[in-house]
Amino acid sequence: MFGTLDWFIFVAYFVVLALSSYLFSRTKISSSRDYFTSSNGMPMFAVALSILATSQSAATFLGAPEFSYKYDFTFIGFYFSALLAVIFIARFFVPKFYEMRAITVYELLENRYGASAKKQAGVMFLIGRVMASGARLYIGALAISMILFGDIAFIHMVFAIFILVFGALAYTYFGGVKSVILSDVIQAFTYVGAGLLVAVYLYTSLGEIDILGTLTQHDKLRFIDTSFDGKFSLIGLLGGWLLLNIAAFGLDQDMTQRVLSCKNKNEASKSLILSILLTIPVVLLFLIIGALLFVHYEQMPVVQSFEGEKITIFMYYILNEMPEGLRGVVTVGAIAAALSSTNSVLGAMASVAIEDLYKPYILSRNPHATDDFFVKASKNAVLIFALILSLMAMLSYFWQRYSDLSLISFALGVMAFAYTGLLGVFFSAIFTKRGSVKTVPYALTGGFLTVLAFQPYIFSLSIGFAWQIVLGTLVAFLIMQIGKE
Repeated sequence: MFGTLDWFIFVAYFVVLALSSYLFSRTKISSSRDYFTSSNGMPMFAVALSILATSQSAATFLGAPEFSYKYDFTFIGFYFSALLAVIFIARFFVPKFYEMRAITVYELLENRYGASAKKQAGVMFLIGRVMASGARLYIGALAISMILFGDIAFIHMVFAIFILVFGALAYTYFGGVKSVILSDVIQAFTYVGAGLLVAVYLYTSLGEIDILGTLTQHDKLRFIDTSFDGKFSLIGLLGGWLLLNIAAFGLDQDMTQRVLSCKNKNEASKSLILSILLTIPVVLLFLIIGALLFVHYEQMPVVQSFEGEKITIFMYYILNEMPEGLRGVVTVGAIAAALSSTNSVLGAMASVAIEDLYKPYILSRNPHATDDFFVKASKNAVLIFALILSLMAMLSYFWQRYSDLSLISFALGVMAFAYTGLLGVFFSAIFTKRGSVKTVPYALTGGFLTVLAFQPYIFSLSIGFAWQIVLGTLVAFLIMQIGKE
């Protein structure tokens, strides 16, 4: 349970959040473009740190150490794949987004295929994001409830969800994307700082133990997997994982909203590439924590369970062995990771809902609707999605206890289901002259169903996740080729 020093750190962190949210929101917002892209006025380095913070959720905070504890360091290959992906995005996607002064990435489909194509892609994004981000919010709340209260009772889970959503709203609602990006800079330093302190403490606590010798003996220092079917094999990193990263950093409004807030396409491209170059050592830090935990627990029996809930080795260490003070630091680190992913998705979903769906509808009926009207609508959309995500997180709590099918596993991967269709449609729009407004919904559905068909709970088929992405994207792309421009 939390000690006095832990609570002091916890409260101090939220005082910083309150003060910074007040300062960052003291800006005049005159239009929805101001609210969602800060009128292209954000500095490149701040955007890069914001992308870093957004990509590192509470699931990553706990999950990266779990991977290196169980396996090795090959997970780092995912981020080298991401580096190739953002270079590709910077070359082919970003210039087109800036040519049309886009607020959402799906506007490109409107230019290419028509307004309904933009709406269909936006709806696909919103459905996937509600499930994926609601589950991600649940995982963050789960960790916070365990640490703060020593249990996962529903009332404590609701309180943890409230902490995260309220913290996210403090930035997103008042200041829009500018406030979110600036707050993410704080979250990034908090997240990384917590990781560094844990790594140093773990290293010093191991004393005279031969860390490298132990890791080498158990083949824990492998960085490259050259097998055909490994989780992060070289083939997968250059195939399905590469496609997944292209979608995540180039076609998911959750990430690209920040990129669209830069001054120009060159700054935007640099921010993307810099974000991954900064992320690689951060992920390596958390993989090192997992490796140190392996050495720490090598001779000890560990049952990774808490009140019937499976927990990661890092969470086990936090709950059972982490000293007072450091536990408080790690808690705010987990909150920082969860906050940065939550506030970003609120702004992203609101921007798609307003710019791609609501605004065209209103303007078709009332061409004289004012900018103030849409700013107010944008803020209301943020509140609505905050409520929806909270409800999805609470649903996840009950689903995981009363259903044989893990909603969390499905929901965390559901954006991949949506990504395959989006990849097929966008590749067709950018690299071919084929496709039409009629083929877009079929391509989006085809990509989704292809990935769904390869899930073990559907037809008992078993195929690697990376290959699912490749096949789903291929199906969606071929469907687009049926249509003529």
